[in-house]
Amino acid sequence: MMWKKYQNELIVLAAFLLMVVGYGYKSAQVSAQADMMTEAKRSAGEIKEVVALQKIWSDTKTGKKVEQLHMVAPQTKVKWSNKSKKVTATYTDLTARELNQLITKILNTAVEIQRLDIVKKASSYDVEFKCKW
Repeated sequence: MMWKKYQNELIVLAAFLLMVVGYGYKSAQVSAQADMMTEAKRSAGEIKEVVALQKIWSDTKTGKKVEQLHMVAPQTKVKWSNKSKKVTATYTDLTARELNQLITKILNTAVEIQRLDIVKKASSYDVEFKCKW
């Protein structure tokens, strides 16, 4: 009996509640879609980075670039061992300039540094270096 008296108001209330629920659903969907787009862009960036790194690591000239490390210091200061794709080098009595050149070349070469020990002795430096590629 009272339902008939307030029938229009109940219909408006139900429509309003439905509108609020719809708005909440829409907001959640838009937020989820924005999150998915951000994740997709990040994943695409990571894939591009992996492809670029694969090109760098698969470079056939890496061995030649590593051989240049042998020429940084005079032969009397270098003990060099190259086995397949692994290099072990020991540099003794390097000057600061030679050390800077060596470290710059090492860091600009696409190799995995396994060991890099630098020891200062008076005004000279001793370096032990192991890497693979």
